Amino acid sequence: MIDIPFTLDQLRILKAIAAEGSFKRAADSLYVSQPAVSLQVQHLERQLDVPLFDRGGRRAQLTEAGQLLLSYGDRILSLCQETCRAIEDLQNLNGGTLIIGASQTTGTYLMPRMIGLFRKKYPEVAVQLHVHSTRRTAWSVANGQVDLAIIGGEIPAELLDSLEITPYAEDELALVLPTMHPLAQAGTLPREELYKLQFIALDSQSTIRKVIDQVLMRSGVDPKQLTIEMELNSIEAIKNAVQAGLGAAFLSLTAIEKELQVGAMHQVLIDGLVIKRTLLQIRNPNRYRSKATEAFCGEILPLFRDKAIGNPTVI
Repeated sequence: MIDIPFTLDQLRILKAIAAEGSFKRAADSLYVSQPAVSLQVQHLERQLDVPLFDRGGRRAQLTEAGQLLLSYGDRILSLCQETCRAIEDLQNLNGGTLIIGASQTTGTYLMPRMIGLFRKKYPEVAVQLHVHSTRRTAWSVANGQVDLAIIGGEIPAELLDSLEITPYAEDELALVLPTMHPLAQAGTLPREELYKLQFIALDSQSTIRKVIDQVLMRSGVDPKQLTIEMELNSIEAIKNAVQAGLGAAFLSLTAIEKELQVGAMHQVLIDGLVIKRTLLQIRNPNRYRSKATEAFCGEILPLFRDKAIGNPTVI
């Protein structure tokens, strides 16, 4: 049997240095001394007989060998965590961890409600929520770092064969106006009236913005002819801008449920036009499915599936 020239602790240290960019910050994150970290790296380099870091710059940079070891190390550590969680499952949901991923809108406005329901039923299970871009979330699922995810964007083409992808729910994007806007009380707005509005929108490269533009184009509305008063980088910022009377916006009903209930903004229907996007549930088919994962998928997700996701069956 070949002796393995590294330990799990050394892989954890390598990962921490790569993430933090310095030996000192890595040591702080691991609650050990910097000399201890440096010593472990020296031992690791001696055992492998290759340098793992370029030591010329201010930031700790991995060499090609270091990058290769980090890539395999991530997979090794992930598999170790998966093994521990599989053993924890023997306790029948009396412990363990559930790691959920989500893109920005679903992670901010939908997932906390789901997790709240799950925690009421299984308080002993620790739940982690990782909210990132669709691309980063999809890679986290593919790499085994996340158990399952709900996303609203386009999955990278190179991952399509590596993931189990299931349409989950429809997310409607509503046109909202400030309450004092002249058209706020209109029941239905003709499409041509969109050209007269001043819009607050996300960046043109954002997933939601692309979905809106595609649906508008298919419905005969040229998004390039709309007046974009300003572009903001968060849903919350856009909500605040609409409430301040700065313009109209297309926002997910999930994100504005409370504002509509209290009358902080007004939703206006568009004649013959409904803008929706499909939320996707993604999992790694080769990853061990913990009892916590199965419970979340079987008992919580169905409460929101195929519904108006702003109005789940159970609150």
